[in-house]
Amino acid sequence: MALFEMVMPQMGESVMEGTIIKWLKNVGDFVKQDESVLEVATDKVDTEIPSTYSGYIQELLVKEGDVVAIGLPIALINTEKPGSGTVQEINSSVKEYEETPKAVLPSVEAIVAQELLKTEEKINDFKPKSEQHVFGRFYSPLVLNIAKEENIQFAELETIQGTGLEGRVTKNDILEYVKNRKSEVVVAQTLQENKAVLEPVIQKTELADTKSEIKQESVPSEQLRPAVSVSGSTDIIQMDRMRKMISDRMLESQRISAHVTSFVEADITNLNHWKNKMKHEFKNRENDTLTLTPLFIEAIARAIKDYPMINASVDGDKILVKKYINVGMAVALPSGNLIVPVIKNVDQLNIIGITKKVNELAKKARENKLTADDLSDGTYTMSNVGQFGNVMGTPIIVQPQIAIMAFGTAVKKPAVIETSHGDAIGIRQMMFLSHSYDHRVVDGALGGMFVRRVADYLENFDVNRKIW
Repeated sequence: MALFEMVMPQMGESVMEGTIIKWLKNVGDFVKQDESVLEVATDKVDTEIPSTYSGYIQELLVKEGDVVAIGLPIALINTEKPGSGTVQEINSSVKEYEETPKAVLPSVEAIVAQELLKTEEKINDFKPKSEQHVFGRFYSPLVLNIAKEENIQFAELETIQGTGLEGRVTKNDILEYVKNRKSEVVVAQTLQENKAVLEPVIQKTELADTKSEIKQESVPSEQLRPAVSVSGSTDIIQMDRMRKMISDRMLESQRISAHVTSFVEADITNLNHWKNKMKHEFKNRENDTLTLTPLFIEAIARAIKDYPMINASVDGDKILVKKYINVGMAVALPSGNLIVPVIKNVDQLNIIGITKKVNELAKKARENKLTADDLSDGTYTMSNVGQFGNVMGTPIIVQPQIAIMAFGTAVKKPAVIETSHGDAIGIRQMMFLSHSYDHRVVDGALGGMFVRRVADYLENFDVNRKIW
């Protein structure tokens, strides 16, 4: 018999902790490796966590609602069915487990306290875990993050009806509240009715993004009044949470990186003819759609192998050159916002594999089913702006990467064609490629040669190429 620890896994860049939303398995249940065991919320995404071992749940080390740091144990998994061994074997195994040196990791309280002191977010007066429910119920990092983005004060947060465990506010609860935000009168009335309950909280808390204390008196009506157009000739639309996040990240990228953009025009006539010739056979055989996007991603991966310095990030005065090629692709959501899922190890996939991964991630993005892993560890990004009819664009770099490429729409143009009998004029499908790169670490020579190499791979595409 052997006992194994299941730990809180890494769930994306900069994610330090997760909140246990719900256990999907109970003590004594059998789980297979990679089978979902619990649901976890972070400030970026809600996701299910799979088991790292096959066996029986021996013990759940954390409860629903607990905030657990990345790397800390959350459950014990027994490879043998509990009770199947002798008393001596069980006692020996437990003793061996208890005596095994464990990695010294900081407690959840210590990590949370450190973050509070560094960023002055959430609550000023940090207390032990048993006293952290200063609002009468627990709030997950994801809910707090949405509240911060939507400028919802803690006093107002307390008025939201929760449908989660013990009345907790879930992601859906707060998103529904934001969608149907109460009017000035209703909010003011609700806060007044809850004043007696909220006064102890108001004295000790502050909203991170406003950096101002919540006063004990009612919220002034000026802060609650919705934006209106005085003349009636302008519609004022409040940014949603994702749009605010995109805005912050784009401004931050412009501040960090010295953006420079190089352009080349590529003849993709042969590439497009091959795609049109193969798409029906691909659909019938693979039950999937073949588009130009996987062919663009493949060309990028091949060019990165030729110019590996473009596949890097910056850490202070150090350039980190990645040996793996993970290409992110910008996907337009039904709301009009953009999100960038990542295709891992592109250079190890054939065109069938890339196509299926592109379609899978695009579908998950539009159905709001992307996980934290789907959005992490990108090393280079592409954007197909041509699908919107744009000839070219100047994309902004996704941090901490150092380059991004945009593919414009294919336009039929008269062009000079070199033949064995001399030059001729023909109708060709031409496309602009726009390559934005960080001039702190990428000189014009490297940035220009890279986009030219991508164009060369597209122009010299083998029209006799077989997919299978």
